[in-house]
Amino acid sequence: MNRQALVIDDEPDILELLTMTLSGMSIDCVTAENVAQATQALKQQSFDLCFTDMRLPDGNGLDIVRLIQKSYPNCPVAVITAHGNVDLAVEALKSGAFDFVSKPLKLKVLRDLVNSALNLSPLKTENKERRSRDKLLGDTDVIRSLRSKISKLARSQAPVYITGESGTGKELVARLIHELGSRSAQSFVPINCGAIPAELVESEFFGHKKGAFTGAVSDKQGLFQAANGGTLFLDEVADLPLMMQVKLLRAIQEKAIRPVGGNEEMSVDVRILSATHKNLAECVKQGHFREDLFYRLNVIELFVPPLRQRQADIPMLVDHILSHLATKNGENKPGIETAAIEALCAYAFPGNVRELENILERAMTWSEGNLIQKDDLMLPATTVADNAVFNVDLPQLSGETDLESHLEDQERQLIVDALESTRWNKTAAAKKLGISFRSLRYKLKKLALEE
Repeated sequence: MNRQALVIDDEPDILELLTMTLSGMSIDCVTAENVAQATQALKQQSFDLCFTDMRLPDGNGLDIVRLIQKSYPNCPVAVITAHGNVDLAVEALKSGAFDFVSKPLKLKVLRDLVNSALNLSPLKTENKERRSRDKLLGDTDVIRSLRSKISKLARSQAPVYITGESGTGKELVARLIHELGSRSAQSFVPINCGAIPAELVESEFFGHKKGAFTGAVSDKQGLFQAANGGTLFLDEVADLPLMMQVKLLRAIQEKAIRPVGGNEEMSVDVRILSATHKNLAECVKQGHFREDLFYRLNVIELFVPPLRQRQADIPMLVDHILSHLATKNGENKPGIETAAIEALCAYAFPGNVRELENILERAMTWSEGNLIQKDDLMLPATTVADNAVFNVDLPQLSGETDLESHLEDQERQLIVDALESTRWNKTAAAKKLGISFRSLRYKLKKLALEE
């Protein structure tokens, strides 16, 4: 039996184009010219897909989107907008539309959208969501809520702006949105926007033609082409140069790119997910980020909570991280004493899950007898007051200092203090630090403290 589509538009030419295109894809169409006819059709049968124009004689496409979201949530609905009417498209996406197409309709864009929509299956998504619990670990309310939002966002093509502190797992969240969605069989392409030299950004994003500039000895595919049919994740998007922001906005709106040195545009079908630890709205106010691009990326905002807001998940995370580290290092998984777990649960974790991973990796080196004790963690003397408010005197890190190097500095200082207090007697210093002489020698070499 063929798939069923509901097509809603009061323009005969659009109805004919859509029904012919869908019929060529073995999809049977039911047509409606207004909201009333569409509502009646939805009551009479179920549909695998719906297209609706935004302007209808007795209402608008948003009415259809909201009705389907409320009463027929398993039916993806795409809206048809006038060319350049991005505001209405964004409003439709926020209301729950799967995607949008602009007039005049491009057949390739239309077919790509249909294929993505039909790849969605409630059962498949449910199974994938169950497996995602193994990746986004936690049983607290905030993590359950996050997983639920991820599942809903996976059924859309709307751009998602992922916010949260450094180390919370924003790329992991982006990957899950991709893996649970209709694009999971295609590529997930992450890019750190702050890591590309300004003069190479356009070429990295859109590719280039041979001879486009000095050093362009052959054609090169860009990241948009690499992600075609899949998802492009723009990490640290706030670091994009302003000139590139203009070109990115156009690529997103037109769903087309032009390689550097090329004469023709090429259609691309990518879903855009973005993230940054910066306050992007503040970047807009300061003139560092284009407001129109901000609203195009920030169609839906998804907040990833810091670790301190889900302390009850820490024991589960510790167990998982230790298993991973032991496997990676070819070692037996160490145990961890109760006092150490309690200390971790009371710590503020300014570096979030990434800091927890670093602390545990360091503790495995310090530990003796395959058991991690509280002192092996080497935590700063700070505690959490509650789940939201802290009275913590944390050192200020410069933008050029990452968490790992900061932790190494702390470790180095502790070792130097112990050595100085024992007049550089390494055996006595190791005893004072509560580690073996072998572990101390390893640390001295790693931290460049060896005499």
